[in-house]
Amino acid sequence: MKNLYIGNLIYGIDSQKLKALFTSFGPVKSASVVIDRDTGRSKGCGFVEMGATEASAAILALNGKEFESRALRVNKAKPRETTKTRGISPLGRDRFEAGPSRGF
Repeated sequence: MKNLYIGNLIYGIDSQKLKALFTSFGPVKSASVVIDRDTGRSKGCGFVEMGATEASAAILALNGKEFESRALRVNKAKPRETTKTRGISPLGRDRFEAGPSRGF
């Protein structure tokens, strides 16, 4: 199975429409649109999981092609980075924590 990143999607797309776009290349295991948690709207990108052969065909056919007046970006998804944490500086201190007094 290959995981694909799809960028430059219209903001009104949902996961079902995204899945339908890729089913012409073969069975789709999953399709999801990335949703902004503050607004509840699409962020304009998503992910599709499908077989390796079908994924390669989809990349060749859809990357740079227009879909609902937008040129799609379709490529192999990069693995999610798990080392980043919010609010922690590289020194291990909370970035909102007051530092040592400088005597001013």
